[in-house]
Amino acid sequence: MLYWWSKYVLLGPLMRLLARPTIEGLEHIPARGGAILAGNHLAVADSFLVPLLVRRRITYLAKREYFIQPGFIGWIKKVFFTGVGQVPVDRAVGSEAQAALDTAIRLLREGKLLGIYPEGTRSPDGRLYKGKTGVARMALEAGVPVIPVAAIGTNKLNPIGSRMWRPHHVHIRIGEPLDFSRYAGMAGDRFIERSMTDEIMYTLMELSGQTYVDVYAASVKERAAAREASRLPDSQAG
Repeated sequence: MLYWWSKYVLLGPLMRLLARPTIEGLEHIPARGGAILAGNHLAVADSFLVPLLVRRRITYLAKREYFIQPGFIGWIKKVFFTGVGQVPVDRAVGSEAQAALDTAIRLLREGKLLGIYPEGTRSPDGRLYKGKTGVARMALEAGVPVIPVAAIGTNKLNPIGSRMWRPHHVHIRIGEPLDFSRYAGMAGDRFIERSMTDEIMYTLMELSGQTYVDVYAASVKERAAAREASRLPDSQAG
């Protein structure tokens, strides 16, 4: 109930006003059953606008800390993230990466529509970066298709570092499902998983029109942060 209230009453009207969103390829979203929506990641707004335009509920994974902060602010955060369809990753089972993988596979086997970003983080400059192979492992373990989803213009609506959204048209382009059933039973094969992930990223490149960069976005951000730190006086760098 909270999800639908947020989508149609609280956040939906405002997002439609600011983004004037359009979408194509809705027929590629299955009416039922588990599937992965693998998207490019230009802005935080991606996780709000795609669910706004897709009839089925989309679940995204989020840090458990978003749901357990005490006090009134913590309650507000919990209500907000629950309302936009995010679920906490339980890291009690081990590493954060393994916990996210296990949670995703469970949700997919339950027939949920799972939204993920193979790049692992937002693009620092609007280009499309190398995908991490977790998306392939999820698809193989759960036996579900991967549906590519390209967001176009969200980085203009919601630039990195901005506190407020800026009016800008956003277009969402959904591609045909990618069927990897030919690799059934091959989860854990790093060459197969890399091949699958590269196919997903190539499809996203075609849908989005972005320039592809064959390095991880996180590595680019780390190098940029290191360069910035090296420019600071010692008193600020510490």
